[in-house]
Amino acid sequence: MSVITAAADQSVCATLPVLGKDVTVPLVTGGEVTYAALDYAASAPALQRVWDDVAAYAPYYGSVHRGAGYLSQLSTDLFENSRKTVAEFLGCRADDQVIFTRSTTDSLNLLAAVVPADCQVFVYETEHHASLLPWRDARVTYLNAPRTPAQAVETLERALADRDPYGPALVCVTGASNVTGELWPVKELAAAAHAHGARIVLDAAQLAPHHPVDIDDLDVDWVALSGHKLYAPFGSGVLAGRADWLQDAEPYLAGGGASRKVARRTDGGVDVEWHSTAARHEAGSPNVIGVYSIASACKALTEAGFDRLVAREQQLVTRVRAGLAEVPEVKVLSLFGEDAPRVGVISFVVEGWNSSHFAAALSAEYGIGVRDGLFCAHPLVRTLLDSDPQDPGVCGAPEAEPGERSLNAIRVSFGAGTPDEHIERFVRAVKELVSKGAQWKYRTEDGRCVPDRGAAQV
Repeated sequence: MSVITAAADQSVCATLPVLGKDVTVPLVTGGEVTYAALDYAASAPALQRVWDDVAAYAPYYGSVHRGAGYLSQLSTDLFENSRKTVAEFLGCRADDQVIFTRSTTDSLNLLAAVVPADCQVFVYETEHHASLLPWRDARVTYLNAPRTPAQAVETLERALADRDPYGPALVCVTGASNVTGELWPVKELAAAAHAHGARIVLDAAQLAPHHPVDIDDLDVDWVALSGHKLYAPFGSGVLAGRADWLQDAEPYLAGGGASRKVARRTDGGVDVEWHSTAARHEAGSPNVIGVYSIASACKALTEAGFDRLVAREQQLVTRVRAGLAEVPEVKVLSLFGEDAPRVGVISFVVEGWNSSHFAAALSAEYGIGVRDGLFCAHPLVRTLLDSDPQDPGVCGAPEAEPGERSLNAIRVSFGAGTPDEHIERFVRAVKELVSKGAQWKYRTEDGRCVPDRGAAQV
C-alpha cells in the first residue's frame, strides 16, 4: 500500500527567502529576539519572490476581461496566464478547469454548491472543517478515523460498496493532515472511488506547499488549495478539476462576469445565459493580485526544485521528532504511526501542561510562534487524544487555566522558509520548559493564556 511519499537522497537546497525573516519581537523576560514563525500550517509567510513580483505589477493594475485600455488588457493577460501556470503546477488535464476562489474553504463550498442534488458525499471525520462541513445539502456519510493507510482505503471501499450504486457520489479527503502532517494514500483512494463509480476531491491545502501535486497522476477529479498556505498573501484560492458538474450547475455567485448574456423578457422578467468557462463561478471583479501571487508562488517552488525542498523539509521533520522523542513528557499525535510519511506539521501534548499555557510560554519567553487548540479539526483531535466526542473544547479558545489539562494540543509547522536556528530554538525551548518550567506567570484572558504583565518573573 503506497502513500504520497517524500523524496529521498536529493541534494538539499537552502531556505527560500520569505517576508518577516528579520522581524524581532520582545520577550516578556526582557530583550528581543528574531521571531521564529513555526505556524506554517495556518499561514505560511509570503515568499520574497512573490512580494517582488506583485510589487512590480502593481503600477500596471487594471480591471480584467472587459477593459479596452492597455492596463486592462495587460492585467487580463496576466490573469489568464496565471490560470495556465496554476494548471501546469497542478498537472491538470487538457479539459480541466481552474477556478480562482478566496481559499480552500471557498473552493470546497463552491464544489458543494454544484454537486448534483442526489449526490452522496463520503468524508472522513479526520478532515479539516473546510472539508468536513460544506456538504449540508448532500447526503453525507462520515467515515471513522482510520489507523493505517490501508484501513483508510478499506473503510472507503466498504462504505462505497453499501451505497446506492445508481446515484452520483463524491469522496472528499485531505492529502496531508493539518494536525499530524501525515500523508494520505490519495492515489489508492481515488482508484477505490472510481472503481465504485464515485468522484473524489483532494483537499491539498497542506499538501501543495510541501509536496508536488499532480491531478493527472493521482487521478483525482478536483483539487482545492489556498494561496496563504502556498507562500502567497491572503485572499486567494483554487478549485481545479473536472468541468461538467461546474458547467451544469447554477453559478456559485450570480453577477457580472458569470453572465454571458442578459435580456428582459416580454413578461418583465430576465433571461440569463451563463458562461460555460471558469468565469461561470468567478462573478464580480476578481482578486487579480491574489491570483498572480499564487502563480508566482507556483513558479518559485517549481524553479527551486520541489524534490530539494522536500528533502530539506524531511531533515527538519526528523530533527524535530528526534528532539521531542528525548522528552518523555511529550506525546506526538499520530493516526498512522511513527513511521508514516509526513510533511512539516507536528502536533503534540505535554504531560502536566495546559497546551495554551505551553504555547504562550514559547511565544512570550522564546519568541516562537506555534498554534494550540483543536486546529479546526475537532473530531480528529478528540480521536487522537482518546477523548469522548462530547468533551468540551473550542477551537482557538481553550478555557482551562495554566497548569490544568485541556482538550487541546500544540502544533509546530514549518516549510521552505524555515531556518535551522528556528528548529533548534524550538527543540531547546521545549526541553527547557518541561525540565525547568515557565519563567513567568500566566493567566487566562478572553479564553487565551497570556503573560501576566503585572506579575514578577517566577
